Amino acid sequence: MVDFDFMVGGEAGQGVQSISQVLGKTFTRGGYHVFADQDYESRIRGGHSFSKIRVKNEPVLAVAEPVHMLIALNKETVDLHRAELVSQGAIVYDSERVTFAVQDPLFYGVPLERLAVERGGNKIMMNSVALGAAIGLVNYDFNLLAQVLTEQFAGRGTVAENNVEAARGGYQYVREYYSKYGMEIKVMGSSRRMLLTGNDAIALGALAAGCKFMAGYPMTPSTPILEYLAGKAGDFGLAVVQPEDEISVINMVIGAAFAGARAMTATSGGGFCLMVEGLGLAGMTETPIVVVEGQRPGPAIGLPTRMEQGDLEFVIHASHGEFPRAVLAPATVEDAFYLTTKAFNLAEKYQTPVIILNDHYLATCYSTVDKFDLSRVNIERGDILSEEEVAKQGEYKRHQITESGISPRALPLTKGALVVTDADEHDEEGHLIESAEIRTQMVLKRQRKEKGIKQEIGQPWLYGPRRAETTLVGWGSTYGPLREAVDILRKEGQDVNLLHLNELWPFPSETVSEVLDGAKRSFVVENNATGQLAHLLRAETGKKITGKILKFDGRPFSPMHIVGELKKEVS
Repeated sequence: MVDFDFMVGGEAGQGVQSISQVLGKTFTRGGYHVFADQDYESRIRGGHSFSKIRVKNEPVLAVAEPVHMLIALNKETVDLHRAELVSQGAIVYDSERVTFAVQDPLFYGVPLERLAVERGGNKIMMNSVALGAAIGLVNYDFNLLAQVLTEQFAGRGTVAENNVEAARGGYQYVREYYSKYGMEIKVMGSSRRMLLTGNDAIALGALAAGCKFMAGYPMTPSTPILEYLAGKAGDFGLAVVQPEDEISVINMVIGAAFAGARAMTATSGGGFCLMVEGLGLAGMTETPIVVVEGQRPGPAIGLPTRMEQGDLEFVIHASHGEFPRAVLAPATVEDAFYLTTKAFNLAEKYQTPVIILNDHYLATCYSTVDKFDLSRVNIERGDILSEEEVAKQGEYKRHQITESGISPRALPLTKGALVVTDADEHDEEGHLIESAEIRTQMVLKRQRKEKGIKQEIGQPWLYGPRRAETTLVGWGSTYGPLREAVDILRKEGQDVNLLHLNELWPFPSETVSEVLDGAKRSFVVENNATGQLAHLLRAETGKKITGKILKFDGRPFSPMHIVGELKKEVS
């Protein structure tokens, strides 16, 4: 069995993220499953950045704590992470630029910069030399690395060829001088799996769902969604704009959706704060929009390049007043694709905002994903009236009171339909009113949609037996670490299962209550300081969980961290 963990570390600007991406793709091509996490500071150059890349011969959804190989682009990386190595680990470093007081069998010095100049023609290619050295130490197929590098730098003249030669220099050096290193990763076969981030999956889901308008203001961790869709705009007939701020963003999205385009935005918690008044406008005018909220630690700027799950209760109740909405929180990269397509359907069917609650961890981690099944993607635009249907209906009322709360929707310029709405409370025709009676009717009409939305909210994921002595409860991106923690605990003989929520609002109270009733004790695991899911669970089900395992230092959970904290709780 192969379960191997690389770590790449260096300063921002040294190509740490590029190395991790190329390394992940190289092992994916050889048939392996890969999961990679990125940790970087909020700066262009300097500071300390690192990535963990886990390579396994079976599906993997989380990084592990021990490191088998540390690729150090500077001395600081060794100083900070050497203690994380397994006993037979390896440290790849530039032996001509960095020296250590003690050289033990862990150190595999390679003249990274010199080989970059000699073989690639530029010292900037030392990260490619390091890649070649890492591949060589585990005796992996260099041709796969060469393929990935060639694709990575395609269209840039001799850059691709030079990087391949630089990598070959590192590969040949370690094969000549360090053939004694004992860990090997052999090619398992060819693979057509994709290596995607959560942001990639959300962007692809939006395209598959038929999104035609995207407005956004760059803000970590959601900026890559804006960039990806801008790059694909011409191929998919998609309009992508970057206005001056998030207030303009949300209003442009509302305008596009009101006109009939499937429309979305992607932002962070701080950006979403500025959009909240606009969110209320969408709720009042019953305009279908999709908002991706990429959580990061707050309040204010907080830690802009770290992860947290601190916005759950915020997005459920965001904006003054009361109106229905759906809140989805993808659990995996694959889940991010399918939930995005669902978000667009829910928004249009129920004419209301839908929020995809992402976070920095899932947004930026890389994971191997099988080809998406497009047969699972259905476009459901809800009750949109044609000209013929408008003619049969007679006088059109944009906010017609119905039993379901959903008014028949005619798009502006539909012949025979005067489409009117107002940010003030309004009557069925969309004209503002001051009537207490009509106000009551309209609030109830909008709230009736929640019943239909709740019926479409998927059931929480249950991993392990239906009933267990201990139930772990999580939501969103913690699924991978929690699932592996359950596997570890069950191998140790503990009776434990996992209840995981990826569709959070309206809250699936019945299923949650049933599973918790079958457990002797329950623990909510989430990346925040107050236990927001635990509070929501108590409010919606009346069930009080046994304890909370919380982490809010800006870093994600690892499986072993969860195992360790749970053992403290139950000891």
